[in-house]
Amino acid sequence: MKSYSTRAIALLGAALLAASAAACSAGSGTSAGSSPGGDQSLTVGLVAEPASLDFTTTDGAAIPQALLGNVYNGLVKQDEAGKIVPDLAKSWTVSPDRKTYTFELVDNAKFTNGAAFTAADAVFSINRVKTAWTTSLKSVMDVVSSVKAVSPTQLQVTLSAPSNGWLFRMTTRVGAMFSQTGVAKLASEPIGTGPYKFGSWKRGDSIVLQRNDAYWGAKPFFNQVTLKYFKDPTALNNALLTGTINLISTVQAPEALTQFTSNSKYQVIEGTTNGEVVLSFNNSRPVFKDVRVRQAIRQAIDHKALLDTCFAGRGKLIGSMVPPTDPWYEDLTGVAPYDKAKATAALKPVAGTTLRLRLPTLPYATSCGQVVKSQLEQVGLKVTIDQLEFPAAWLTTVFKNADYDMSIIAHVEPRDLGAVFNAKYYTRYDDPTLVSLLAAADSGDDAAQVDNMKKAARRISEQAAADWLFLLPNLMVADKNLIGLPTNAITESFDLTRLARS
Repeated sequence: MKSYSTRAIALLGAALLAASAAACSAGSGTSAGSSPGGDQSLTVGLVAEPASLDFTTTDGAAIPQALLGNVYNGLVKQDEAGKIVPDLAKSWTVSPDRKTYTFELVDNAKFTNGAAFTAADAVFSINRVKTAWTTSLKSVMDVVSSVKAVSPTQLQVTLSAPSNGWLFRMTTRVGAMFSQTGVAKLASEPIGTGPYKFGSWKRGDSIVLQRNDAYWGAKPFFNQVTLKYFKDPTALNNALLTGTINLISTVQAPEALTQFTSNSKYQVIEGTTNGEVVLSFNNSRPVFKDVRVRQAIRQAIDHKALLDTCFAGRGKLIGSMVPPTDPWYEDLTGVAPYDKAKATAALKPVAGTTLRLRLPTLPYATSCGQVVKSQLEQVGLKVTIDQLEFPAAWLTTVFKNADYDMSIIAHVEPRDLGAVFNAKYYTRYDDPTLVSLLAAADSGDDAAQVDNMKKAARRISEQAAADWLFLLPNLMVADKNLIGLPTNAITESFDLTRLARS
């Protein structure tokens, strides 16, 4: 039997300040720098506000960013290094055939509605993904053939076939544990077992989370956290300069960083993410069914110039849908190098074609969209730009209805290559070869997984299923005394429990 337990948890990476390690270690105790009884509050500046608080029926990364790991726990979670570590499951074993997972659960967790968390809730939550979820991510649970509560603190999940991806996906939003009596108002009143409980939501402005003093694990430092949303990057920066917020979670105007780096009141954190900024193609449209057109569009874009122009040179060019923090990363920028003359020649048969670039109202998308438009028009195409309010209008028009030719969006969900590039997703990319590679990666041993995922990444790059403009950096600015800020952001959650004041 292969066994995983709390004894196997490594310390968080050296990139985290030492003081923050105490704030996020498992078990009892308090977070670094203060007793949880202190009157401490934090305001975080963000950009993309959720359209709903129910990620079981609404797509988009903003909901799990706010709630996963803060309001909701899963059986397992990821640490900053990407390692799967215990959460509501304190340990687990995997059968020799790699199909049966037996989880030993904590015995002292409660939902914020007062109900105790048991294996029955885990059964309910896993089955509910299959029966009640309506988002594209629900297919993750298709591999689950049965789930049962062996006892109140023991859960057994049996898969229909070995899957390298299933346990990893349980660290994401699909692994969130729900109360059997607390799912009636998920869109406006989320109920979880996490270190924070939902306080209030002022639509168009902010979400307030309150510390859950009945939390079963280590209590977070801050008794109240306000997530405040800004559509304009200048307003976001000004909010920190004026003390309205304490932290910019993702810098939207990197060219303005000097006003913070030159001021001793602030600290700048720069690392990496798994947020691939994708120039997506609607592969169901006739023009994009020709791989030569897709490849030429990729070669028409000077990615370095684009990155320098629309994101001040911050970020990384990667050439495919795999960030450097994944085991199967390869630099594939050489697959479609910039070649304006070659692109112009290849696009002559469709010269003059108008492509509709429908952009979400997010600063990086609108800025980079202008560069894409300019560069594509230089090789003979015509590009019209529409701006769609994000998230609601973009999610409905582009994501749900695929009413677009091209778009630009950062895909921040971890290890999402297979989720993004398939016939049912908004990219409408239908490739049996890719499907076979992904299936072989999921069912094989560790070596087979890495080998086949590398082949899958190269496949979508060579076939130009989309273009990958750059990888977003983890670029944060905060008050100088805020500790526990992660260097890398590679999960769906913005983990508030790591943060404290020195």
